[in-house]
Amino acid sequence: MLLSEQDQFLSYNGEVLVFQLSKPKYAEEADDKTMNLCVRRMAFNRDTKLFVQKSSGVFSMHAQSKIEMICCSCTTDSRTGIILPCILMKKKKRNNVKYFVLFLHSSNQFEQSFHFKLDYELKEDVRLFAGPSVLWRHANKLFYISSNTCVVQSAPVQLSSVVWTGEIVGEGTVVLGIRTACRPETEDADGFSASDRAIWGSEFFGYAIQTQRMLTGTCFMPHAYSRVVSSVCICKTDRLRKQLQISLVAITHKNQLIWFQSGVPKGVCELPYEKPCLVKTAVTSSNDLLFVVSFASGNSCVVQRRDSLQVASKWQKVKCVLVDDFIGSGSEQLLLLFKDDSNTDVLSTFKITDLGEVNYASGINYKHDVPAAEGLQENGLLTVRALETRLQAGWTSVRELQQHLGLQKRVILESCRALIDLVEERTHILPNAKEVKCRRWARSLLNSAKPFVESLVSLWDDVENPPHSLSKETSLASKVPEHFTEELWQRVVDDSLVVGVKLTESFYMSLSDVSLSLVMDQDFSSISSIIKCQSKIIKLNKAFSALTVSSSQIEPPPKKMKLDLHSKNDLRKEFPKRSSRIQLDGAKTVTAVTSLSPLLAFHRVCCVVLLHARKQNHQNDSLQQNKKITVLCGKILLSLEDISNGRYSVKMLKNNSYCTGSVEDILAVLAVSVRFSFQIVSSDCTLTPVSSWLLGEMECTPFKECQDNVFCHKAGNVHGTIFNWTLENPFEGVLTIFCRNLTVLFQCLHSLTRVLPPSCSVKLLRSGSKAVLTEQLALALEKETLTLQNSLFLKETKAENSLTWGNESGKKINNASLASLLDTEEGVQQFRKKLQNEREESVRSMNQTMNGALYQKTALKIAEAQLGSDMIVWRLS
Repeated sequence: MLLSEQDQFLSYNGEVLVFQLSKPKYAEEADDKTMNLCVRRMAFNRDTKLFVQKSSGVFSMHAQSKIEMICCSCTTDSRTGIILPCILMKKKKRNNVKYFVLFLHSSNQFEQSFHFKLDYELKEDVRLFAGPSVLWRHANKLFYISSNTCVVQSAPVQLSSVVWTGEIVGEGTVVLGIRTACRPETEDADGFSASDRAIWGSEFFGYAIQTQRMLTGTCFMPHAYSRVVSSVCICKTDRLRKQLQISLVAITHKNQLIWFQSGVPKGVCELPYEKPCLVKTAVTSSNDLLFVVSFASGNSCVVQRRDSLQVASKWQKVKCVLVDDFIGSGSEQLLLLFKDDSNTDVLSTFKITDLGEVNYASGINYKHDVPAAEGLQENGLLTVRALETRLQAGWTSVRELQQHLGLQKRVILESCRALIDLVEERTHILPNAKEVKCRRWARSLLNSAKPFVESLVSLWDDVENPPHSLSKETSLASKVPEHFTEELWQRVVDDSLVVGVKLTESFYMSLSDVSLSLVMDQDFSSISSIIKCQSKIIKLNKAFSALTVSSSQIEPPPKKMKLDLHSKNDLRKEFPKRSSRIQLDGAKTVTAVTSLSPLLAFHRVCCVVLLHARKQNHQNDSLQQNKKITVLCGKILLSLEDISNGRYSVKMLKNNSYCTGSVEDILAVLAVSVRFSFQIVSSDCTLTPVSSWLLGEMECTPFKECQDNVFCHKAGNVHGTIFNWTLENPFEGVLTIFCRNLTVLFQCLHSLTRVLPPSCSVKLLRSGSKAVLTEQLALALEKETLTLQNSLFLKETKAENSLTWGNESGKKINNASLASLLDTEEGVQQFRKKLQNEREESVRSMNQTMNGALYQKTALKIAEAQLGSDMIVWRLS
């Protein structure tokens, strides 16, 4: 079948659909008025390098008048959500014009979706979109009809042209058009848009068809471009803080292609031909974004966006340009169908390319020169890729150097300001986030280069404080003691970096919700400076129960500490006691664990260690809100050379009968380990085999710093596991295991069950031993009772202090003075008055109220005490 000028081409799932109108042969002979709409599915054969027909279909129509194809597109069927080829047909009669929309299914069967009639012809800005639906412009008005309503509707807008129609997430189908500038009804429009409208006389607008809502045109492009833009292709849409962020390209009557991002022009390219009419995008195998521009003269070109917009290739006498995965490589290619004067068969003159490794063209004999052509193409591809990699590496180095110089400049400038403030005896305040954003916006207007990221602003409290709260935050920060940390250390355990901060007991007791964070001191533009880590709080008491809780589960502090001196502990009998014990319960350590391998990519990293917590503040018997504080604990330096030399490695070695690991090494292993506690109960024999199993088969030795815990030296996955075995009585004990993962835990339990008697039961405990939790519950209930008692006593004390009994002097009236007072009438009145005053004061004492702030403080204390008790009860259940 020969091609005609009215044939339509459409790409669908890597195939080329060719729609043609023709009369059947018998109709030509019999002068029948039947018209056939034929479709041919063409697929590219990589062996013959030609397009071959896979299948075909026919849709017959009885035509008493002329039938034409208006346009075709791939749209979504609203009934199934499947994207199908869709064709808009026109059947013109005397007084009206009938339009009908057809779907093409995979079986090559046509289905009529809906039809409508008009008293005029569709000529301007006719578009097909999801539904299917048809949109057009007539007499500067916007009309549309869908398969759901089958009724022609008009939008309440006047417009001069439609430059884009498509889907936007959250808005549905949106029409981007140009209209005559009109004065806004409200005065809340920004001044820039108002001046645009006043100068240029036209403006962009967006109209959401489903919601019938107008969208601000400036989020697409500035209104100043409304006089020159002819077509638009939206590349990406997103929402940031409820603001629509759009990236698009537009072609203009000035023969330019302009790239816009969030309404701001980012690049421009001069086009090689005049009168551009359509632009579409393609993503190639090298992940390049190509802009394909078609011209009214039949020419086409491709603009490539690397560092800038540049014309990559151009062609002449192009009938049609399609974008799809025609060769089945998983990426998109361009199919250019060229005009052929000989009017040969379908798809005889074509070219498939992605401006890279894919390049097929008709009229080339591939049978003899395939090896040479493919080898040359492969060598050229490898050369181009190597050059691209070197160019990208050089550009990255230049960009990092620019950012480093910019950071140095900002640090020097801020240091000068701080020095000036110091000389003039003023308090230096770092710029807040709002000031930095203003500086960045001003610098982006002056410089065309991409602005670099500021790093002199707060990273955690993103909500900016009002000016009057600045003094409060400063006064709170001044209350942090000068020496609140005892030690800052770091260790490397397997693929984890552990950073620990040892806090003083007095400072830790005034905090809650304690955690650590690590921030890289360098300025890396491609990654975030904040390092993802997990915080733990570890306290080593004299019995070394290794209390490891999260920052949101701080237990009530015990009022007294009892030494764990169980004489029945078998491990104590196996090893002699130390001559002097190290007091480990004077401080708590907060640790942060993060993955080590991503940091090693930088070879040398300096990290700032920050402590985050809530600090309670009580002033004048009134409760102040807990304040968030962020305290600088110091810096750590991490380099690949130090790690290779084992500088920060955990050293757990056997020395006679002990394990010589330091306290920091023990804390590092505990930080990366997962804790499991098991209650072991035997009904008919003692649990002596557990101690023998630890010391024998598991090859454990106790720590020299804390002998109640043992370190496993056995080769294999279980090496490095820490055990704590505590006997409550000869038939019952608690085994706590600190292991790296569940695999190690299952190996330990499997080995343990082989030495335990068959009658033993092993039960997983939620947290710690039952005896320890029982003692903690008793202390928590005691604290709760004291809190209630103190609150009631405080109320009674304030009530008594507010009363004055008897008389102003506070002295009691004796019997003699009472008898003399009742002798006279004036004395009786005086006595009656005093008695009435005492009665009123007694009533007031019964109805005594409490100050609101005092009540809030008391209620909070009671709630915290009850919460601590409830948490321990839950762990005991």
